[in-house]
Amino acid sequence: MSHTTNRRQFLRKMSGYAAGAALGAWAAHELQAAKESPLYRISLAEWSLHKAIFDKKLDHLDFAKVAKEEFGIDGVEYVNQFFFEKAKDKEYLGEMKKRAEDHGVRSLLIMIDREGRLGDPDAAKRTQAVENHYKWVEAAAFLGCHSIRVNAASAGSYNEQVQLAADGLRRLTEFAEKHQLYVIVENHGGLSSNGAWLAEVMRRVDHPHCGTLPDFGNFGINRNKDIWYDRYRGVEELMPFAQAVSAKTYGFDEDRPFVTVDRRHNKETDFLRMMKIVVDAGYRGYVGIEYEGHELDEMAGIRKSKELLERVREKLSA
Repeated sequence: MSHTTNRRQFLRKMSGYAAGAALGAWAAHELQAAKESPLYRISLAEWSLHKAIFDKKLDHLDFAKVAKEEFGIDGVEYVNQFFFEKAKDKEYLGEMKKRAEDHGVRSLLIMIDREGRLGDPDAAKRTQAVENHYKWVEAAAFLGCHSIRVNAASAGSYNEQVQLAADGLRRLTEFAEKHQLYVIVENHGGLSSNGAWLAEVMRRVDHPHCGTLPDFGNFGINRNKDIWYDRYRGVEELMPFAQAVSAKTYGFDEDRPFVTVDRRHNKETDFLRMMKIVVDAGYRGYVGIEYEGHELDEMAGIRKSKELLERVREKLSA
C-alpha cells in the first residue's frame, strides 16, 4: 500500500509543470505512470468461494488459478480454514506458492480464524492465542504475503477489551515484524465492529506493523439484536490504519449500479460513497472482493462484484 499524494492532485501538479517550463525526463515518466496506473487494484478473497471449497467442487490449491483464469484477478487473499492442518507443511505451501507464481498471481495475505482470542481475559489463553498465530505468520512469509488478517475478539468492559486486545496484538505484531509482515485486524463482530473502538486499539498498540482491514459489511456488533455501527463512519475511522480493504458484496440492483444489498439484514452499501472514503484516505493498494450473496452463485457473484468495483474505479478516476 502506498499512502502518497492524491493521484488527481499529482496529475494536476505535473500537468501544470508541463505547461510551464520544460518538464524533465523523470517528471514525464512519473506523469505517464500516474496516468496509466489504476486508482486501486482488485483482488479476490478466498471466502468468496467457500461454498465450492466446502462442497469439494474446488480444491484450495486451484484457487490462484481460478482467480486468474476465470476472473482475470492477479491478487489473492487466502483463508486458513481451507488448509488448516498445512500451516507447517512446507511441501504443501511450496505447491501453493508455485501455482500462484505460475499464473502470475500475488499472494497478498492469509485470513486467520479458529486460533483463539487475542484479547482473551485469561492471560494464559491470550498467550496461547498469540502463539497459535505464529505458524501462520511463518506460512504467510513463506508464501510472500504482506500480512495475516486476525480478529480482535475479547470480553469485558469497553476499556478492558481495548487493553486486552492491544496486549495480544502488540505481542503478535512484534513477532510478525521479525518476518517483515503486518498483522491487520478486520472488523468482525463484537466491539471490533465498532470503528471507534478498533481505532483506539490501533492507537494503543502503536506499532507500524499493526493495522486494519476495513470490511464494508462487517459492522454488525450484535446481529441477533440488530445492533449495527454506521459502516461509512467505521471505514473512515479505520482507513488511517488500513493495509488492505475488503469489499463485501451481497445482492445487486440493476437500477442502482453502485449499490450492493444485504437483504438478510436489510442493509446496503453504496460502493461509490464507500470507495471515495477509501481513495480519499490515500489508499492505493488492492481492494479484495468478498462475495457473500445468495441470489447468484459464487462465480456469477464474483463477476458482478468485479464489474461493480471497475465501474466505481472508472467513475472516481474521471
